Amino acid sequence: MKEKMKIAVIGCGRFSPFFVPLFKANHIVDEVYVCDLKRDRAEKFAKDFGVKVIDTYEEVLASKDINAVAIFTQRFSHGQMVIRALKAGKHVYSSVPCAVSVDEIKEIEKLIRETRLTYSMGETGFYRAPACFLRREFAKGTFGNFTYAEAQYNHDIRNMEQSFRSSGGEDWKKYAGIPPFFYPTHTTSMVLSSMPGVYAKRVVAMGFKGSTRTDIYGTDGQNEYNNPFSNETMLMELSNGGIVRICENRCIGWVAPETYITQFYGDSAGYEFSVARHSLSRWNPEDDHKVIMEDVTAELQPRPLAELIESNYTEAIQKIASGEGWSEASPSQPTARLPEEFLGMHNGHNGTHHFLIDDFCRAYETGKLSPTNIWAVARYNIPGLIAHQSALAGGQPIDVPDLGNPPEGWEVLPWDKQ
Repeated sequence: MKEKMKIAVIGCGRFSPFFVPLFKANHIVDEVYVCDLKRDRAEKFAKDFGVKVIDTYEEVLASKDINAVAIFTQRFSHGQMVIRALKAGKHVYSSVPCAVSVDEIKEIEKLIRETRLTYSMGETGFYRAPACFLRREFAKGTFGNFTYAEAQYNHDIRNMEQSFRSSGGEDWKKYAGIPPFFYPTHTTSMVLSSMPGVYAKRVVAMGFKGSTRTDIYGTDGQNEYNNPFSNETMLMELSNGGIVRICENRCIGWVAPETYITQFYGDSAGYEFSVARHSLSRWNPEDDHKVIMEDVTAELQPRPLAELIESNYTEAIQKIASGEGWSEASPSQPTARLPEEFLGMHNGHNGTHHFLIDDFCRAYETGKLSPTNIWAVARYNIPGLIAHQSALAGGQPIDVPDLGNPPEGWEVLPWDKQ
């Protein structure tokens, strides 16, 4: 019988409190530790969640008792921390993104291939309701041949400032200026995961320099990345011939929904979303000059929100615009596969938190790959890194390196069933 997981959660900021209880509740996990540079934060976690404190990341990596880490540190730090953990023989759950350089992602892939340690990236976009819905419909052949999609992550800096202040201290603006395309996976994953095996071959991108937040975005030392762009947009040419438009916006008059697919088209059907309502259109088999339009909102919105949309649309869209109503799962998500111990526990990001922790724990227990394994997330992450280069070069088309599929014989856990 495989040894139970003993995991150290690294980073006691605003995001990890949602996940420590899930790790603690999962039947595959035996012990949970927490670690933060600010010990008072870790001690508060220990008190709130009944877990142990370990002082430094170095101690975590050296520990013979701890066999896994969950990284919830600042986004630019993930790559190197994952590499160090894998070299120390630890299984890794990483929050997004995987890394902020192609070389780091290649090194992570190499280490996982050599060690067969478990790696899973906590990509919420993979399990959001529209992504689950599109995966099923695409697999059924509903869309036919893919042609075009649009997706965006609209996360205004005003809605992120508290998080950056919390983790970056007095220098928070230097970290807040991270290129939007260094954090592309919420959007790319929603589209690419709908079509297994499909990847970006080439990108062309542009960036917006006209932000009023010149204290954050610019090339005169405002940030650590010499990044002038608050918003970035790219077109991806996919391996199946389709085209995808992706936007990552950080200065925009918008709060929610944050991560969403606006359009997803094939030559036989199309999906569209607008603020609250979701629709699926298909060619009428009895009249090839007409389409059948179906409202699928009830499948893709949490049930209470779907009911409010029908009874009071104005109130519903105001609720959505304030960022409310998006925490729980929707009927299109495979909640029946989740462990019983998660029932009734706090969820978040359209009900995705439960899936992410369960996937990592299942992958560890079975030795199989998480659905958000390194080969999948490389395809979500790398196009953004290359697109930023394209934007800096004034929209020059650039080929995207692809790390391929998992090695032959490495089985991936099914995303929709236990």
